[in-house]
Amino acid sequence: MNQELDYAEMLEIPVSTVNVVKKKGLNLFKRKAEKELQPQDDLKELVVDSVNERVGAYVYAEDLSEPPAPEKKAFGKIKDKGNVIIIGELIAVCAIAVGIFLTNLFMPTSLINTFIGSFSKADAAPEPVYNQITLSPVVSEMTDADITVSSSGVLSFTAKGAVYPVCAGTVSSITEADGVYTVQIAHTSTFSSVITGLSNVYSAKGTKVAANIPFAYSDGETEVKVSMYDGDTLLNCYTLTDEVPVWNS
Repeated sequence: MNQELDYAEMLEIPVSTVNVVKKKGLNLFKRKAEKELQPQDDLKELVVDSVNERVGAYVYAEDLSEPPAPEKKAFGKIKDKGNVIIIGELIAVCAIAVGIFLTNLFMPTSLINTFIGSFSKADAAPEPVYNQITLSPVVSEMTDADITVSSSGVLSFTAKGAVYPVCAGTVSSITEADGVYTVQIAHTSTFSSVITGLSNVYSAKGTKVAANIPFAYSDGETEVKVSMYDGDTLLNCYTLTDEVPVWNS
């Protein structure tokens, strides 16, 4: 029994049972008496209690079963669904952009272009009417020119010197015949002026011109004529005041 106790202590593990073997003796009466006083089962319990007190009754159970697999969440499906939505939105935006581009290209006067263009035009200032624009003299004050206005509204003079536009605008066309130039200047979308009989032109087509900067030159050999139009209508509703054209009130 002592050997088993020593072996249990060496292993440092708790015990729940032990085999007790008692040597036989010659004195049968003494063995019976000891047996009566201390039964073998009680002796086993004492041995177990003694070993557990020395080693420490640390009884534990280790769960060797595999842990349950973590629940798989459907992230892949959600992610795939989100990707499908994003791709669908991109396709829709591209289709709309292509549709607008093709509409602008082949149908500039379509309803959608008119609708979209109305937003940009709403922010722009309204275009002035021709008689709301202040006119400027077409020659310099230093030029000795006799300027006249016909009953039809054509302003003319024959003199050598720089030629100015009647007001600011953009050169829309330049034509030349036998060394004499004709220039058309757009002042608004409808109001324009045409100047003929010019010897030289300083501004190219598409160039912006100002009222106080000359855009052409006259050598004095050809009569220079200035006509003003509202659309295709020749305007004659102005007079000259000190060589400055002024609209009739």
